Formats: sequence, structure tokens, C-alpha cells
Amino acid sequence: MPSRRSADTPARMQQGAAVRRLYVLDTNVLMHDPSCIFRFQEHDIYLPMVVLEELDAGKKGVSEAARNVRQVSRFLDEMMHAVGKPQIDRGLPIPGLHRDAGAAAVSEPAATMGRLFFQTELLPTVLPETLPGNTADNHILGTTLALQHKHPERRVILVSKDINLRIKAAVLGIHAEDYYNDKALDDLDLLFSGVRELPQNFWDEHSTNMESWQQEGHTFYRIQGPQVRAWHPNEFLYGEADNFEAMVRGLDQRGALLELTRDYRGVRHTVWGINARNREQNFALNLLLKPDVDFVTLLGAAGTGKTLLALAAGLAQTLEQNRYREIIMTRVTVPLGEDIGFLPGTEEEKMTPWMGALMDNLEVLTQSNGEGGEWGRAATGDLLRNRIKIRSMNFMRGRTFLNRYIIVDEAQNLTPKQLKALVTRAGPGTKMVCIGNISQIDTPYLTETTSGLTFVVDRFKDWPHSGHITLLRGERSRLADYASEIL
Repeated sequence: MPSRRSADTPARMQQGAAVRRLYVLDTNVLMHDPSCIFRFQEHDIYLPMVVLEELDAGKKGVSEAARNVRQVSRFLDEMMHAVGKPQIDRGLPIPGLHRDAGAAAVSEPAATMGRLFFQTELLPTVLPETLPGNTADNHILGTTLALQHKHPERRVILVSKDINLRIKAAVLGIHAEDYYNDKALDDLDLLFSGVRELPQNFWDEHSTNMESWQQEGHTFYRIQGPQVRAWHPNEFLYGEADNFEAMVRGLDQRGALLELTRDYRGVRHTVWGINARNREQNFALNLLLKPDVDFVTLLGAAGTGKTLLALAAGLAQTLEQNRYREIIMTRVTVPLGEDIGFLPGTEEEKMTPWMGALMDNLEVLTQSNGEGGEWGRAATGDLLRNRIKIRSMNFMRGRTFLNRYIIVDEAQNLTPKQLKALVTRAGPGTKMVCIGNISQIDTPYLTETTSGLTFVVDRFKDWPHSGHITLLRGERSRLADYASEIL
């Protein structure tokens, strides 16, 4: 279904075909999610002929959209295998799903299966004369209006990722919806933050079912109670009144295992010469420096220290602790303004203009004079060439990274599929850090709730070897803080 919010109740679903909706799919929905035809549960789908024409025109190339079009064509070909014209006219049964591209369809009873209809006849044009042009969008609008007149007993819905098309549909009296099935969350406020504040009376309520001990210089607590069920692995807990800060290290039938965090805000605990400046930065460094946490996501506005913290932790673990062989930095190449065109040179030279954040933060780290500053000053051009590699995301397919510390910058511009392809490149001993600001998405058809970064934050929150922190406070300068508030 396009929207979980518009799902039918079980009582209505039992009424069968009489309440089935007819969804007219725009081309961009199929190009966005090839498996969308399997996601409408018991409802029917209608594909106008102009949509098939647009799919045929977009099948060539190596872009993700072209690959998705070819996958849609394969799905349709499988459904039409050994099927005659009479069966096509009656509608092809859609295998029930929750199926991803390439997965086997799950068979369901015929009564609960929707049907896929193709435009096999020329429908009368009912568009007003004031709608100019002979465009594909207008053909889709005309087909949807004709279906409304032909099937007045049914609810015909146009599904499109094109906002302007949905606006024109609303003007013409057509009910149009966005495609919601790719949303990781219905509301961004529900996104896991990685930090939880404990109520003031928490310790009074749990003092009788709590035990504590020390092991190898770390303090641990085991707590039981109903509130523990809502916690997640590697989530951070804090209490303002008692200055308590801890990390959830495990959850089982015996309760939650907590470990007090290390305070990187003090001068005794610096990471490559820098200190955390606030609580969230301290939590982030605890995650980045944990050997058993393989996947870390950092969200935050510009100036919150995402790249600086990730790079400092990577340098400390690569050069001081020899935990990783090298640092690999990559990001999607989406320009902020007009594209400047072709860039000459090798892969690393082409990526250099996109890595300004890396160079800015390296300048801060190499000029550090605190503890570890000697190491920072030793990070010269040889260090950049030998231990920090800049790689293009376009050439990641098929690679496996062993014992690497990988930083994925600007991850908010990646789709869930792109991030999946990237994360699955990690081999044994590799740690991956994805950083981004979901309020700065520059990619068409991606929103804050459909971004790949939002997707992985939500999907990884219960895995014991991953962690997430949302950084809240900017630490660049008073000028940057004031500008972010008033501009």
C-alpha cells in the first residue's frame, strides 16, 4: 500500500473485491521502487500505456533509475509468463508481498490478491481544454479521470512522487497520494535519538532490583523493571540531578546491563588532542571508540562536530592503537549549486573538491597542542597519502574492506539501497561511520523520512553492535550559532 495511514481495517478487508481500490501508478513510483507493484495488499493496480512507454525510454544507462526500470520490466515479464490476452484483460493476479527486488513471491489465496490491469483500450479524453500540452503527465491524468467515470463504484487513486502532478490532480478532482511505503517512519519525531533522560525518581524506584560492580576499570550496573523494555542496545542514559551517564551494553531476561561512560570532556581523556564539548559529543566518542561497535550513525546540524569527532576517533584508533589499517572517506557527489563540470585527474584527485570538510577538520587536528598534539603535528602529507584514502562511492560495488575505518559523509543524500550496497562492503574488522544532516537533503524524491540515513538509524537501533547519536548543539563559533538561530 502507498500509505500505512490509509490502511483498511480487518473488517473492511473481509468484504473482498467490493471495496478494492484501484491505484493508478505514475512512472516515477516504479522507477523509485521496482517492487511497489507487490505492496498494495489486496487492492488493484492500473498501468496506463504511457507509463510503459516511459519505462521503455528510461531503461538504458547505469543509473539507479535505469536499473530499477529494468527490474520492473523483469517483474512484469514474470507475471505475464504463459499468460494469454483474455487473462491480461481480466487482470493478472499480483502475488502477495512484502517482497524486495529479487525475492520470491509469497503465494496467497486468490480472494485476497489484488490484480494488475494494463490499458488495453483507448479511454475517452475528459481533460479540460484549459490543460495545455500533450505530455505524459496529462495522459495519466486523463486516464485516471476516465477510470473514475468508468468505475464510479470504486475509489480510483493516482499514486505519484511528482508533487506538481498531485497538485494538478487535486485541481481536477482526482484523489492523489504520495508513495509512502518507502518511508522508514511516518513522523521524523519518532526517529531514534540514541539518548534517553532518566526520570528524577528512577533510582528510588529501582534501588531494590539493582546491582553494581567494577571490572577492568569499568563500572557496571544491572537493572530490572518495566522501563527497561523500552531501551535499546548501546543507547545512552543520563540523569541531570545526579550527573549520571551510562551506556546500555546489553538487554536480556535478567534486565539491562549498563556501563558508565568515559568522560572525554576532561583534559585527561583527549582523543587525538580534542575533547568533547557537550554531553552528546561525549556519547558519540564513547561509541566511536568502542571496539565491538561496528556501525555508528551520527546526525546533527552543521557545526555539531560530526566529521571532527569521527575523524579524530579514526586517527586515534588507526595510528595510535593500530586497530585499523587505514581510514577511508567517501561521500555522494551532489553539488550544492550549479555543477562545475568535468574534474580532471585520478579518482582521489576528482574527489578532493568534495572533501573540503575532511581537509578543514584535519587542519584542526594537526594543529592540536594538547595531549596527543605531538601525534597531531606528525599527521603530515605522508599521513594523508598513506593512511587516509579518499574513495568515490561510484566504484564501491564488488569491493570488500578489511580492517578499515570507513567514514561516509553526507549520508542523508543516499537512498536505502545505496546505503545497503555500501554497508555490505564491510569485511571483518571494519568499522563504518555514517554522518549527515537530514535537513539538508539535496537529492530529488528523497525526504527526511525516506532518506537512507533515516532508514539505517531505524533498522539498526536494536542491533547490539551498532549505535546512534543525534548531536544537538553547534560548536563552531558564536557567529555560526547566532546565524543558525536567526537566518
